[in-house]
Amino acid sequence: MKFFQFSKVNGKNISQFNSKFIMSRIINTEASASIGCMYLEENGIIGYHQAVVPQLLLIIEGEGFVRNELEQYFKVQPGDAVFWEKGEWHETKTTKGLTGIVIESEQLNPSAYMPLK
Repeated sequence: MKFFQFSKVNGKNISQFNSKFIMSRIINTEASASIGCMYLEENGIIGYHQAVVPQLLLIIEGEGFVRNELEQYFKVQPGDAVFWEKGEWHETKTTKGLTGIVIESEQLNPSAYMPLK
């Protein structure tokens, strides 16, 4: 399990096409990818399981806790990105609620774009 940051402070100012915004790059992959949004309500949980493919969880809103095989929980909040390798056991839970984007692909390399936390 690795922790990355995709928060605004890690982004770059974009001015092409008369634009004015900040973008934090997350991934670039030539392999197919599955992208979804997960909504965990109060006391929600994504049960303990093995990652079928490399998996990146981007925390968008709320807060919660993640763990891997070591059974030590780590707090996550908006701007955090958690990466699990294929086959790695993991769990995500929250007491207050959490919204996250999950990206799954055989070719994920988040360290190419995001700094480690």
